[in-house]
Formats: sequence, structure tokens, C-alpha cells
Amino acid sequence: MLDATVPALSLGALLALVQIGSIAVAGRRLGRNYGPSRFPEGAPVSLVRPLRGVEAYSEEMLVRSFRLDYPSYELIFCVADPADPIVPMVERLIEAHPHVPARLILGDERVSANPKLNNCLRGWRAAAHDWVVLADSNVAMPPDYLQRLQAAWRDDTGLVCSTPAGARPGSFMAEVECAFLNTLQARWQYAAEAFGLGFAQGKSMLWHKPFLEAQGGLQALAAEIAEDAAATKLVRAAGRRVHLVASPFEQPLGPRGFREVWARQLRWARLRRVTFPLFFAPEIGSGVLLPALLVALWAGSLAGLVGASGLAALCYAAEHRLALRAGWHRSPRMLAAFLARDVLIPAIWLGAWMRSAIVWRGNAMDVRPRRAADARSYAPTA
Repeated sequence: MLDATVPALSLGALLALVQIGSIAVAGRRLGRNYGPSRFPEGAPVSLVRPLRGVEAYSEEMLVRSFRLDYPSYELIFCVADPADPIVPMVERLIEAHPHVPARLILGDERVSANPKLNNCLRGWRAAAHDWVVLADSNVAMPPDYLQRLQAAWRDDTGLVCSTPAGARPGSFMAEVECAFLNTLQARWQYAAEAFGLGFAQGKSMLWHKPFLEAQGGLQALAAEIAEDAAATKLVRAAGRRVHLVASPFEQPLGPRGFREVWARQLRWARLRRVTFPLFFAPEIGSGVLLPALLVALWAGSLAGLVGASGLAALCYAAEHRLALRAGWHRSPRMLAAFLARDVLIPAIWLGAWMRSAIVWRGNAMDVRPRRAADARSYAPTA
């Protein structure tokens, strides 16, 4: 027993070191921009927001678009379906804020199997300025939203993004989603970016339009089922880097049930598995609980169980510290949310390998790469 306990705890210590090391690197990276921004000061910006349906925080998120503290920007709202219930809300807000140049574009151009990309294309083409931000409908934009994106622009930048920071959970499962989004997924993205492996995130994307047009335009992001995966590969192929904002922007979650969180996390996992399989493969060990349990089982002793529990507690404490430092959501149920998340991680990982079908906002999609010979033709709507 003693012989198994020593190597098991040594492995556990190594795994804990990886976890705590990633937390330390992400904690050091968060809240900082390295070096002065190379973004042209005060350059006008086009802000494109694809919309579909009315959500719990839709009006608040849209109103924030009109209240940015920036001298020169235009708003372009894109809605694929003219009968979408979000349309009257957008029209009312545009009328209520005449001081902000804003317009609504109806109809999409179906250049891909990605509905969001199709919805953005007309807005991208209509953008009057060289600097374009594509922002999801559920991004909670602070007044300095554009300045914070611009602050991360460097000489080697091809794209600046922000991961979503889960906020305002209205149920325990929403807190579990915060545990996924914040101290797990955002943590690993910031740690990777600190080592020069920035990955695009589609929530907020700042593009230099001439750069992307030279690479084939926004429609070039149809090369992958997920536009952020395509953006990552496009930027790297051009010899540029993806950079993250100093601190991610919040996404209010509200109440969420198990099925909703499961479906969303499984969808994202399947997309990561298809687009970056080598990076996805180790994700089964990205949490704390599974490695700790394996260490305890390998040790097969009380000392191993106690040691594994101590290592897990140390890692969870470090996660809590990261959330505190970053200003992310915290609550008395945080440890329970961490544990629930880590129980789900292996099941989600396995589910991602078993099927390639996803559903995004009512759209059934097959995430397997399409061969050129199998490419479909897509007709514009509206």
C-alpha cells in the first residue's frame, strides 16, 4: 500500500501543480495589458450585433450599446428573420437614441452552416469604418467597452477578443455554468494566451476590416463550423496573434436548468473537439475532482485519500482566490458548483466524442468538417 501511495500522491501533486500553475498564470495575466496599445486613438468603430429572439436581459444589453463612452461609433443590428420578436425592441431603442448612428439590417446571407456568421455578413459589409467589433447579444457592455478592446491591440495583433464572464446566476445550475465559464474556461484561455497561444472567442471580436478582407473577408470564417475557431486559425496563418482583453466582459445568466447548461456545454465541447482535437483531448482532466479521485484509487490507502482530498481542496481554494481577484461571481454555493462542474466534465468530454450533432438556437447542425465537394449553396433571405 505504501509503495502505491507515494507515486500516487506524487502524481497528484504534479496535477495540482498544473492546476495551481494555470491559476497563477491566469491571475497574473488578468487585469493587465502588456505594453502600450497600438490602436489609433479615437478611430471610428462600427459595432455589429447579431440578434435572434428576446432573452431575459435583451433590453438591458441593447441599451448598453447606445451608452458607450466613445466619440465616434455606429451601431448595426442584424436580424435574420424580419418577423423576429426582437425587431420592435430594436426599432424602439434606435428611435429613443437619435444621437447614436444606428440601423437595423434584416435578412442574412447563407454562406455557411453557421447561422450567426450568416446573420453578421450584411452588417459587416455595411460597416462604414475600418475597425469593426462583432458582439453577441448577451454581452454586458460597460461604458468603456470599446476602449478596453482597443487597449489590447499590439503590432502583432490580428484579433482582440473577450471570453464571457458568467454573472448574475439565478439558480444553482447557473452557478455551475459560472464555474465552467470563469475559473475553468476563462482561466485556461488566459493562461494559454500568456504563453502565446491565444484562442479567439466569438462573444466580442475586434477586427481591422482591411486585414480580414485581405484574408478573404468575414465569409472566410465559414471554413470552420465555429467562427471563433476559424478566426484563430486564420489569424495564426497570417502570422498574427489573437489577444484577449485585460478583463473579460460579463454575460448575465439568470436562471438556468440542468438541461440548458448540459446542452450548451456539450455543444461547445463538440465544437472544440472537431476544431482543435489535440487541445480538446486533455480536457477530461481539466477539472480537479477526477484527477483527485484517480489518485486516491491508485493509492488505495487512507493516506492517499486524505492526500488527494487535501490537494483538491488546495486547488478549489486557488480557484476561489482567482474569482475574488478577477471580480467574478462568488457565493456560499461556490464549492458545490465546482464539484458539480467537475462531475460533469468527464461526461461532457465523452459525449463530445460520441456524436457530432448540435442544436444552436433551434438550428440543427452537424459539426463535422464539410468536404469542398459536399459544400452546400446558401441563398440569402429577406
